[in-house]
Amino acid sequence: MATPFNLPALGENVDAGTVVGILVAVGDQVEENQPVLEIETDKANLEVPSGFSGVVTEILVENGATAEVGAPVLMYEEGAGEGAAAGGDAAQEASRDADGEAAREATSESAAAEAEEGAEAEAPAADGPAADGSESTTEVPAAETSVADTPENGVSAPPAADAGPSEQEDAPPLPTAPVVPAATSTSGAPVPAAPSVRRFAREIGLDIGQVPGTGPDGRISVEDVKSHSRLLSAGQGAAGPRPSAPATLPDFAKWGPVETEPMSNLRRAAAEHLSAAWTNIPHVTYADKADVTDMEALRKQFGPAAEAAGGKLTMTAIALKIVAAALKRFPLFNASVDMAGQEIIHKKYYHVGVAVDTDRGLVVPVIRDVDRKNMVELSVELSEVAARARDRKLSPDDMQGNTFTISNLGGFGGTFFAPIINAPDVAILGLARSRMEQVYVDGAFQPRLMLPLMISYDHRLIDGADGARFMQWLVQAFEEPFLLSLEG
Repeated sequence: MATPFNLPALGENVDAGTVVGILVAVGDQVEENQPVLEIETDKANLEVPSGFSGVVTEILVENGATAEVGAPVLMYEEGAGEGAAAGGDAAQEASRDADGEAAREATSESAAAEAEEGAEAEAPAADGPAADGSESTTEVPAAETSVADTPENGVSAPPAADAGPSEQEDAPPLPTAPVVPAATSTSGAPVPAAPSVRRFAREIGLDIGQVPGTGPDGRISVEDVKSHSRLLSAGQGAAGPRPSAPATLPDFAKWGPVETEPMSNLRRAAAEHLSAAWTNIPHVTYADKADVTDMEALRKQFGPAAEAAGGKLTMTAIALKIVAAALKRFPLFNASVDMAGQEIIHKKYYHVGVAVDTDRGLVVPVIRDVDRKNMVELSVELSEVAARARDRKLSPDDMQGNTFTISNLGGFGGTFFAPIINAPDVAILGLARSRMEQVYVDGAFQPRLMLPLMISYDHRLIDGADGARFMQWLVQAFEEPFLLSLEG
């Protein structure tokens, strides 16, 4: 008798995901913990391991469809089964033909439904900063340019086309979990809102059950959540919602040919997360430059030690160590603001997110306990997580728990940018490309390597003077590496 295999938990607060790969066919003998599906969530692509050992008798989902956690995705019979084994090849071929035909017959309606009911995940990785991160580069004479400073070898720059595959570890098996219950209103009825809308409301501290919906049958949109948030902020929550309608774009096809495509889960999550951060956090960006001439000399001197351990001593790895020391000295930058509870949450751990550019968008893997690791260890871990990010091997847990974020655009050039805070952090550090400049030192101009630094911070918690003091300490640490040993 066939038994259903339900989609197991995909991560904290993830209700659903998009099927992007079916790794088995009808008639296949599947071993326990063997990957059977590839699911895309708001943050990562995950291989779903089987929780059974048996023969696949039916596939209940198709590529491009949205699968909910706890819903059946496969049917199977335990044991090998002589009949199933005998007809396995034919059934497998027929299944693949059917899958291909189903994929060709997918309609724009199903794509639109996927875009509306996309996977729900906690704080996108991509959630993340406004700009794609990349490793800092150095604009110096060719004879002095370090290979570690080129975009191809940076933490966040896209990998070269001929780069070989890096060693990866498969994600650990995910346990089966029941369906996550939908949010409910005060009357106990389910709230008519997509998972992405419920997550957006949770991120900005609103009870989705209190938000009036203006859509069909009272369906709640992101615009409804924003409107209700503005009313509460203005102290007008009891006055009822103001009418709000999504912006209507013109018909661009009137002026020329166009092509549309549904937003991926990752892009949609990033758009919602960044919109919420920009709308609800009063940003201030403070910029300065650090003379990293001496730091660059040390980086080149000790770079081989990191390479021998399997990493690269990049400027981002150095920045991780400096930031951890700065957060201990200025703990307000390691906090979060809870406006709903009128509290400031001080975190006693130091987990730093690093923006990584991938072929499917920005992701922000988190390096944990940065304060407890030396620069060689950080270099190795940074190289590993960047490789996993580009190979779509990150799990949702890899992109959660950050207390601060670094975004390095040096691999692409530029002299300044204003990164968007990766909520619930209260600050983000941006690095641009370092360049040789003439600097007046000891009565004469000297060529010095200058690194542009930008800090965006939440003005609800951090005052301008606090931001300036934090930046000046960072500048001093980059310019005088001994400061890390003295105070870090």
